[in-house]
Amino acid sequence: MNKYLILCVDDEREVLDSVLQDIDCFEEYFLLEGAESVAEAKEIIADAQAEGTQLALILCDHIMPEQTGISFLIELYDDKLTTKAKKLLLTGQAGLEDTVEAINHASLDFYLAKPWNGDEIRDTVKNLLTQFIIENEPQPMPWAQALDTEKIFNAIAENRISFGE
Repeated sequence: MNKYLILCVDDEREVLDSVLQDIDCFEEYFLLEGAESVAEAKEIIADAQAEGTQLALILCDHIMPEQTGISFLIELYDDKLTTKAKKLLLTGQAGLEDTVEAINHASLDFYLAKPWNGDEIRDTVKNLLTQFIIENEPQPMPWAQALDTEKIFNAIAENRISFGE
């Protein structure tokens, strides 16, 4: 069932490990990967796509050595293979102007400031993944156990009504 990827990108290994640990509850249903650079993240995405795994969610830091998180998120949004992925900016250093750019040009779905709370990041990830599955998965029922059951059941019911089943 791991045909969707959750990718965390942060150049600080301790932060990356902490994020991955906070959201490892989704690992049973999603492929969970971490990258310490945008270049590594691009390799992970390319490898996943080659195996038929789609990027569902990216959690990305903003300030990184070779490319900012926001410019990377814009790049992902502009790519037809990754445009549908939910995008979460996780940073303590993006200013208002940067954040507005991410919202306007990268279709940023959520912003969390560092330091974050474990429950807050899990709830946010769960909500974003639920939205992604409802929007992109033709058979969302198997995902109800790991995500927001009520929202998935409501989406299934709405589709039945709209299709006249």
